[in-house]
Amino acid sequence: MNKHIALILSQPPGYSETFFKSKIKGLQDAGHQVSLFVYKDDPRFTDCKVLPMPKVYANPIRHFFATLGVVLGLLPYYERVIRYMKLELKAERELKQIFKYIYINATILKTDAAWLHFGFATLALQSEHVAKAIDAKMAVSLRGFDIDVYPMKHLNCYARLWQNVDKVHAISKHTLQQGYYHGLPKNTSVQIITPAVKLVNSELLINRGQKALQIITVGRLHWMKGYIDVLEALAILKHQNNNFHYQIIGIGPEEEALKFAIHQLGLQQHVTLLGKQSNEAVFKYIEKSEVYLQYSHSEGFCNAVLEAQALGKLCIVSDGGGLPENIIDGETGWVVPKRQPRLLAETLERVIALDDAIKSQFSERAIARVQHEFTLQQQQAKFVEFYN
Repeated sequence: MNKHIALILSQPPGYSETFFKSKIKGLQDAGHQVSLFVYKDDPRFTDCKVLPMPKVYANPIRHFFATLGVVLGLLPYYERVIRYMKLELKAERELKQIFKYIYINATILKTDAAWLHFGFATLALQSEHVAKAIDAKMAVSLRGFDIDVYPMKHLNCYARLWQNVDKVHAISKHTLQQGYYHGLPKNTSVQIITPAVKLVNSELLINRGQKALQIITVGRLHWMKGYIDVLEALAILKHQNNNFHYQIIGIGPEEEALKFAIHQLGLQQHVTLLGKQSNEAVFKYIEKSEVYLQYSHSEGFCNAVLEAQALGKLCIVSDGGGLPENIIDGETGWVVPKRQPRLLAETLERVIALDDAIKSQFSERAIARVQHEFTLQQQQAKFVEFYN
């Protein structure tokens, strides 16, 4: 039976966000109707119908008229609004909060979707009762920061969510276990669906024999990514083998701290911060590199590591979060205990010293595993199954 599935995201997925784009296409190909509800619209996204959520305006006059428009728009749906208010009152929310949440959720309250799927657990906060109010089922995805870090700062923040969710999607065993740790009942219906990648002709993309070992990481300049540990490891490695160059693609709040660490550790000739790059440029940088490094304190799964394996790169990751599910240690790459720069330096030194034939075996095994277990077609089929 074909269904109307509503996905709730902060904004439409960008060009490189294959997870959501693939999911939408797979559901549409299976005959389902997909609508996307967002807080920030992007007219360039045309994969499905996009419905913007009401904005909160700083100008009180503008916000008054926006509120008036929302109220008038909800009049034909007053029964749903009343149901929603009763559910919120039963959950002991204050009346002021309830009216605020009615405004925020007004667009969703008008949908005829059979499923509401919040792309991140944090997006479901303040919307825990909307699905029941419109007689739909509710799903939520556990992806990374939303289940690794956010509930540590906001204790019991998902208590209402766990009481109302019908099904949970986790991108890894790790994120599911984190859900259980933060209160998700064990009898909740769950399904693990990992990220996936578009397969490429990787035979031509394995670089060997370059003058200096090219190492790369793609990710925000954020403390969670473990960049300081990486730099300390490279400073140790430099005393044994200085024939390497490390590039980081990404922007973020830790740029100043990283630049200072690079200077203090004497790595100016060995490390380059490339900033924000286009998707095409990112692909070319990874293609030219031999080692992909992801030494994060934690990752939900990490799509970039999958993409690097698909390109035949030698991948070294930490044991943080879902990364050990991404790599088979000693077979398709190397898993190093997090926050241990000396161990990381030793691993890098061993990888550098490997014979080219052994390196190629790692690359071939990594490519084969991605092609066998992490295709977009497999991911799409699993999401169709998720809603059945």
